[in-house]
Amino acid sequence: MNKQKRIEIFTRLRAANPHPSTELEYSNPFQLLVAVILSAQSTDVGVNKATRELFRFVKTPSDMLRLGEAGLKRHIKTIGLYNTKAKNIIRTSRILEKQYHGQVPDNREALEALPGVGRKTANVILNTAFGEPVIAVDTHIFRVANRTGIAPGKTVLEVEKRLTRLIPDEFKQDAHHWLILHGRYTCVARTPKCPQCIIRDLCEYKHKTATAA
Repeated sequence: MNKQKRIEIFTRLRAANPHPSTELEYSNPFQLLVAVILSAQSTDVGVNKATRELFRFVKTPSDMLRLGEAGLKRHIKTIGLYNTKAKNIIRTSRILEKQYHGQVPDNREALEALPGVGRKTANVILNTAFGEPVIAVDTHIFRVANRTGIAPGKTVLEVEKRLTRLIPDEFKQDAHHWLILHGRYTCVARTPKCPQCIIRDLCEYKHKTATAA
């Protein structure tokens, strides 16, 4: 795919959604961090359902530590891998309280040192909470980048590096959200909704669907 196509793709995505954001519900960086940890192998809808009540009274790491692991599990038991996630969130809350005065750090190294936080989660926090132009590649972005030809790659890291290199700077801040939403609602896994797609004529996918799913 050439540069002009990429520019046109992101120009159209921006026109359709000028101010994209995560669909996770949160009110501060700590709540976002918790929600993103919970979202691994889970849907945003499922996470929001669990955190709506939780976030009514858990706004800081110290709130989370007061709730405790057993209390947290009661709120998140509908979410996959909730036992492991609860352990990681409590351990992370303890580190944030002791080492960062209850604040979420704004650098990759510190974020990735937290239990339950990998590169993708760190990128989401850096982008969404702190406004850094980084791209967190999840299954949706990986699929869209490969299927459309925007930034094909065999691994998540390869796709991330290509997207970072190939997406023009003016689009980088919001590219993460546009691509996720496009993958979630239009360029879906099984039967992509090509007839409804605003970038259909620019996409290089060879097996476009002819009718709406």
